[in-house]
Amino acid sequence: MNKVLVSDALSPEGLKVFKDSKELTVDVKTDLKPDALKEIIKDYDALVVRSATKVTKDVIAAAKKLKVIGRAGVGLDNVDLEAATQKGIIVMNTPGGNTISTAEHTFSMILALSRNIPQANSSMKKGEWKRSKFMGVELYNKVLGIVGFGRIGSEVAKRAGSFGMKVLAYDPFLSKQVAESIGVEIAELKKVLEESDYITVHTPLTNETRHMISDKEFGIMKKGVRIINCARGGIIDEPALVKAIKEGRVAGAAMDVFESEPLCAENELLKLDNVITTPHLGASTEEAQVNVAIEVAEIVRDALLGRGIRNAANYPCLEAEVCKILNPYINLGEKMGMFAGQLVEGRFAEVTISYSGQITKYDLAPVTMALVKGLLTPILKETVNFVNGISLLKERGMKLLESKSAQEGEFVNLIQLDIKTDKETKSIFGTLSGNKQPRIVKIDDYYLELYPVGEMIFIRNLDKPGLIGNLGTLMGKNGINIAAMALGRNKPGDKAISVWSVDNQVSPEVQEKIKKLENILTVKVIKI
Repeated sequence: MNKVLVSDALSPEGLKVFKDSKELTVDVKTDLKPDALKEIIKDYDALVVRSATKVTKDVIAAAKKLKVIGRAGVGLDNVDLEAATQKGIIVMNTPGGNTISTAEHTFSMILALSRNIPQANSSMKKGEWKRSKFMGVELYNKVLGIVGFGRIGSEVAKRAGSFGMKVLAYDPFLSKQVAESIGVEIAELKKVLEESDYITVHTPLTNETRHMISDKEFGIMKKGVRIINCARGGIIDEPALVKAIKEGRVAGAAMDVFESEPLCAENELLKLDNVITTPHLGASTEEAQVNVAIEVAEIVRDALLGRGIRNAANYPCLEAEVCKILNPYINLGEKMGMFAGQLVEGRFAEVTISYSGQITKYDLAPVTMALVKGLLTPILKETVNFVNGISLLKERGMKLLESKSAQEGEFVNLIQLDIKTDKETKSIFGTLSGNKQPRIVKIDDYYLELYPVGEMIFIRNLDKPGLIGNLGTLMGKNGINIAAMALGRNKPGDKAISVWSVDNQVSPEVQEKIKKLENILTVKVIKI
C-alpha cells in the first residue's frame, strides 16, 4: 500500500482521486513546520504540495520511501529539484491546469484597462457621477502584441480575435506557419513593441526575460500603449514602467504579478490612477484550482502504480538497469540542449539529433526527451519538462528528426545536434569523458573540449596574438575568475571560437567591454 502525504490545501476533487484508489492511502496534514515535515516524511511514498510547503534538501534527505513529489501548479522553486534527482525521486508539476484561467484574467485586465472599469466603480461608490472622466477606448482594430506565445498566449490571441483585434506575436520558438494558421502574425520583438496598442507578456521569468521590457523598450513603443502582465513579476521593469506612465508614453497598465510579492503599500504603481492591480489572481478560479488538484493527483497516482510518467521535471526513464547506462547520456543531452538553446540565433525551424556508436543498441527516447527539454528550457523554463518537451516543440511548428548509426566514428559514442533557424544552421557534438562526464567536443567545424556547466562566455574571434592576454586582464580587473578555457580553430590567423568558464556572474557591462576588445567578433554568455 502506497502512502501519500498532502501537505498543502488541495480541493476535494483532487483528494477523491487518491481516496478512490484502493492501492493508496492519503493523509492531509497542512501547515507543517519544516521539522515536523522532516519527522513524518520517512513514512510516505509520495508528497503533494502547492507553493507553501518548502521541500528542501533536508526534507528530501529525511525521506526513506519517497518516490514522487507532485506540485499542484507550475513553479518548482519550492522544491529542491537537484536533491530530488540525486535521490531518484520523480518531481512532477501541472503546467497546463491554469491556462484558461490566466488567459481569461489577462483579457479581463485588457477590458478593464480600456474602459477604466475599476476607477469608475470606485468613483460611483463615493456617490460621484463623472462620465467624462472615464472616457475609454475600443479594442476593435487595435493591435495586441503578445510576448511569449505558448498555451496561455495563444488562448489570449483567440479571445482578441473575437474582439476584432490584430495580433502580433513574438516567440523565438514559434514558426510562421503555425502562427499564420491561427490568424496571428509572428514578428520580431522590436516590431511588436513599435506597432502594438496593447502589449501583454506571457513568458517565464528567466535571466534572459528579466526586465526584458525596460527603458529602452518603452522608448520605442507607440505613444499611448497599454501594458499587461499576468505572467511573472520582473519581466517588466517596474520603475521603468512608472517612469513611462508619468512621461505619458504609456497610457496605462494592468498588473497581476510583481517583482516583490505581496506588494508593498508604498509601491509607486499603487499611486498611479491609470494602473490596475490585482493580487496574483491569474490562476485563482474555482475551475483552475480543481483542474490542477485533479491533474496532480492523477499523475502522482499513475506514477506510484506504474501506469506511466507525465509532466516529469527531472526523470525521463524508469527502468533501473537502463537508466544506469543512459543517465550520463541524459545528462549530456540536456546540457547540450541548454547550451544550444542559448547559442543559436534566429527562429527555430528544424532540429536533427544523430546518434552513433554503441549507445544506439538502446532505446534513446529518454536522451532525445532530455535534449529537447534542455533546448526549450532557456525560454520556457519550468513550463517544459522531459515529457512535454517534444510536443511543445511540434506545437510551435518545428520539425524533429532523429537518426542512428551503430558505426563508430571519431568517438566510441557521439550525439550530434543540428539546429536550423531562419538565420543559421548550427551543429554541436557531444560525448562522455572517461569518467562519464558530459563533454562538448565540436561546434560547427571547430574541435574543442568543453565541460558544459556553470557560467560560460562564448566568443567568436579572429585568431590573432594577444586575445587571451587581453581577455584575462579584463576579467581580472572586473573580479571575474577564469575556471577553464576551451579553444577551437581551423587554421592559424583565421576565425576561431573560445569558451571561457568563469566562477562569477558576467554582467552586461562586462559583456560590452569584451565586445570592444581587439579581434572579438561576437560575445554571448551561456548559463547551465
